[in-house]
Amino acid sequence: MKHRICLCLPTNRACPTTITALHQEAAYAVRRFDVDVHLLILDSAAAPTRADHLRVIAALPDVPQVTVHHMDEDQQRTRLRELITSADLSSDLLDLLLPPAVSYGACTNRAFLFAAALGCRSVHRRDSDSTYQLHAGQPVFPIHHELPWLGRPAAEATAAGLRTDLDPAHAQRPVSLAGASFIGELSVDIAEIRRLDPAVYHDVVSLWAPSDWPEERKRDLVAESFTGAGTAPFTGDRSTLTLVDPMRVDMCNIAFDRAVYERVPLPPATETIGSDYFLLHLVHDATLPGILHNRHIENFHTPERRTPTGFPAYQRRFVKFLLSMRYFHHVYDRMTATGAALLDDDDRVRPDRITAFLHDSTTLDPTENIWRLDRLDTSYRKLGGRYAEFAEQLSEERDQLLTEAASDITAYADLIDAWPALIKATRT
Repeated sequence: MKHRICLCLPTNRACPTTITALHQEAAYAVRRFDVDVHLLILDSAAAPTRADHLRVIAALPDVPQVTVHHMDEDQQRTRLRELITSADLSSDLLDLLLPPAVSYGACTNRAFLFAAALGCRSVHRRDSDSTYQLHAGQPVFPIHHELPWLGRPAAEATAAGLRTDLDPAHAQRPVSLAGASFIGELSVDIAEIRRLDPAVYHDVVSLWAPSDWPEERKRDLVAESFTGAGTAPFTGDRSTLTLVDPMRVDMCNIAFDRAVYERVPLPPATETIGSDYFLLHLVHDATLPGILHNRHIENFHTPERRTPTGFPAYQRRFVKFLLSMRYFHHVYDRMTATGAALLDDDDRVRPDRITAFLHDSTTLDPTENIWRLDRLDTSYRKLGGRYAEFAEQLSEERDQLLTEAASDITAYADLIDAWPALIKATRT
């Protein structure tokens, strides 16, 4: 039986070109690796846009071993309700899997569940605000590096000649992740802040570092943050078997083995950028091997983030990301200290360790986040204009933001606890 994989595109915007390009990547995977590809489009866009997507899908050429699944939110909700009922879980769980607000983690969690239901061995995620590079006139598909070794012992990749800097102690563990980054615009749409006032940009971006870091380390973080792989285009393949540094990959260009995402989901936080990056840290800290390659995707920003309604909504997501780091730095520190003990005897992630760290983080003093909000208020007011207007919104929502940052962590722990039953229910 051929391996099944899930090539996934969560979207809430018009992206007909991206859908066509993903179908081409699916066909490439079939030609090169003889796999069955389930191309999964989770479509949260408005009805006219969804209709356009369906017309694009209907016009796609028939490719043997490529099956396209298009699911709008109503279809997703129906499947999820059935799944929750089958797992004998509380109906409240639906709001963590398909919340009414934007959630980067939740949309990917749905992909994980539907991929498990389809019997896929891996999920390969792309984004609708990115595109493939071209080299010699041909698209540079990341799946070229994602498929060969996922799920196989790292030692097999080394024996086949793949370049490695992996500690031999980890060689028998499965390759659990394959990824690259992006070139082009910053991954977070805050380049305007840097243009308006580089000093304010530094103050704002440095807030995602732990407060006790020395200034030099914060400066290095700011210089590196959200820049991906820079701007240099692809010229030839490079890949390394390693413990993949989360700062070197992006969720628009990532693949996970089922042994990871069927054990631990992503944080379901709403209106928060970066909520879908947790598994990158988990795979690294648990000493699970990965493939780091250079088939970077080209990133661009869509205009809605700069509209009168889109601008404050996006900036609020950025602020919530900064506040979430108060808790996630605590969890990451403990994961790093725990290392391979995050795994059981079969080299599978232990979810109970993660939930313990999450619950412990919610006991932290919120004073540090109050300080973050104070710094943000000052920074946004310095920029003036619509940034100063947003500072007024922040001032009105301070208590709500602080509460949400903490409750998002509790909700994540609750979802991890329910995840085994959900995955089991997908089998039936």
